Amino acid sequence: MSQSNPPHPSQTQPTRLHTPGTHAAQGNPLPESLDVFAPSGVDESHPLLHEKTRLAVLLFLASEFVFFVFLIVAYIYSRPSEISGPTAQSSLVPWKTGIYTVLLLSSSATIFFAERSLRDNRKRFTLWMSATILLGITFLFGEMREYSGLLHKDITISRNLFGSTYFTLTGFHAIHVTLGILMLLTIFGLVMANKLGDKRHTAFRAVSYYWHFVDIVWVMVFSVVYLWSAR
Repeated sequence: MSQSNPPHPSQTQPTRLHTPGTHAAQGNPLPESLDVFAPSGVDESHPLLHEKTRLAVLLFLASEFVFFVFLIVAYIYSRPSEISGPTAQSSLVPWKTGIYTVLLLSSSATIFFAERSLRDNRKRFTLWMSATILLGITFLFGEMREYSGLLHKDITISRNLFGSTYFTLTGFHAIHVTLGILMLLTIFGLVMANKLGDKRHTAFRAVSYYWHFVDIVWVMVFSVVYLWSAR
């Protein structure tokens, strides 16, 4: 009776999965190909993966956009009613605010590059995300300086119609910028800590939609408040 040959050891031993944890346990440095920025096995570009999230974010942003449109219309409608007291023309300095506006709009480009670098380049992602957050904070700093200057001139939200509409419109936008910065910091930390897994691209894209929305709204606000009514 013929005897079959014993199986080769490679056929009986289970295949070892080389995960980031096994490399760390062995004291080896984490290969870049196994890092959080390596392409995942899930195709996140597939519509079924993030269609619901994208739709929910877009619906939310659409409602927020309508809200800001109403505020802008109220500001435009109230401008002819300014009879006495401070006005946009006598109170605002468009060129100074224009500098901070350029910085804020530049953050749309930096977050775009951050999203492109999210897939496979940690250094570039860190650089572009840090730049986006810094630009947003700088814009807020400029807006707070403008508020401080107006308050020093006794121009408050209760001073007259200009003060009410101006602080309401720009104040709500400042709140949205602040929330956007907090979202950027949160998603930055979660991605770097690899807490999102295969959903990192979908989550980051939702945050980037919000940040682009903040920039678009400010273009409208700046055009109406600083370029049109302050001329």
